[in-house]
Amino acid sequence: MAPHPIIQAIIDFSAGAVGGTACVLSGQPFDTTKVKMQTFPSMYRSFIHCFASTFRQEGLRGLYKGTTPALIANITENAVLFLSYGLCQDAVRFVSKMDKGADLSDIQKASAGSLASIFSAVALCPTELVKCRLQAMHEMEATGKIASGQRSTVWAVVKNVLKTNGPLGFYQGLTSTIVREMPGYFCFFGAYELCRSKFAQYMDTDKDSIGALALMFSGGFGGACLWLTVYPIDCVKSRIQVYSLAGKQAGFMKTFMGIIRTEGFTALYSGLTPTMIRTFPANGALFLAYELSRKFMIEISSS
Repeated sequence: MAPHPIIQAIIDFSAGAVGGTACVLSGQPFDTTKVKMQTFPSMYRSFIHCFASTFRQEGLRGLYKGTTPALIANITENAVLFLSYGLCQDAVRFVSKMDKGADLSDIQKASAGSLASIFSAVALCPTELVKCRLQAMHEMEATGKIASGQRSTVWAVVKNVLKTNGPLGFYQGLTSTIVREMPGYFCFFGAYELCRSKFAQYMDTDKDSIGALALMFSGGFGGACLWLTVYPIDCVKSRIQVYSLAGKQAGFMKTFMGIIRTEGFTALYSGLTPTMIRTFPANGALFLAYELSRKFMIEISSS
């Protein structure tokens, strides 16, 4: 028997939060390297150079800098995302004139994920701005974009944003975030569901019984498809959020064209290597934690 809609919403929200935690803890050092390479591509020759330089200059703490806002960001994003994902699936059924609870196709689930990403982007943007600024603080000081000796703590960054731009300052990069999330999560959920379907077909079972390894691979494959699709947009978003620390930053299109004009198209893909290395363990952990915790909570609520 299916749980009550309110119970189901709570389960989806909670399972998304568990998944977001697993995602951050397994992939934060790679995310830090990605942001540094996106915002200061000329400072690092490669992923290994950036990773090693950060570890040498700032230690292990440097690689995990921004973990607190990253945890808040990912827990919030994934909790809202998976809550919205369940509700948006109902919206897709309504538009498609399907019965409530009817199985959706992989494309329909991808469409529901894309729609849900609008809500998660609004929840994500403020905490991701703080995370990106913390991750690139060392480089901002080293290049003279901001005065050296600034405190690199979550509260210091939050106070700076409030003092300089007010509450709306936390939404610098929101347009870029939404532009990134909608096509990204269409690919994310579409590739994840398609991969699960193929595993189920190959194993001659249903999608919920494909096992942990196949589930993690499906999550990693979904993450890889997301990042390959939207990486240049994410690069622009990171530039806007980090560089706005030094003052007013141009909007999405001006920043995008400025990167191409001064640094070339390849600069939009700076940091892609650590992102692709990160995506399989991080997104695999995300979906494994989400699916297992969701299944556990549904069983508890039904007993």
